[in-house]
Amino acid sequence: MTAERINPPELSPPTGFSHAVVATGGRLVFLAGQTALDTDGKVVGDTLPEQFETALGNLLTALHASGGTPADLARVTVYATDVADYRTHAAELGRVWRRLAGRDYPAMAVVEVVRLWDDRALVELDGFAVLP
Repeated sequence: MTAERINPPELSPPTGFSHAVVATGGRLVFLAGQTALDTDGKVVGDTLPEQFETALGNLLTALHASGGTPADLARVTVYATDVADYRTHAAELGRVWRRLAGRDYPAMAVVEVVRLWDDRALVELDGFAVLP
């Protein structure tokens, strides 16, 4: 699979995402929404950064189990219960992303939601990847 990241100069410079990703070849993997659930199905972490790290780790675990790597991610959507809190922690969340997933950023969106399936969940990530 090849993933060409497109960031036109006519758009604002992306920080922690790509404006577009052109993926060619391979298989599509659709990744279900992942929150900060542990193996017992309990939400872990009290802060957004703690939950983001676990949710991203869960998303990457599903991706790895499908035969993919973070560089194969073409699209990720982040659902946050408080976008202002997300923005406040954006630098820290970016460090978590780079440590776990690297710098090959997918196309991304952050969407504020009223609540997630589990009342304690502060963030959920889903997406899709294109594997070779």
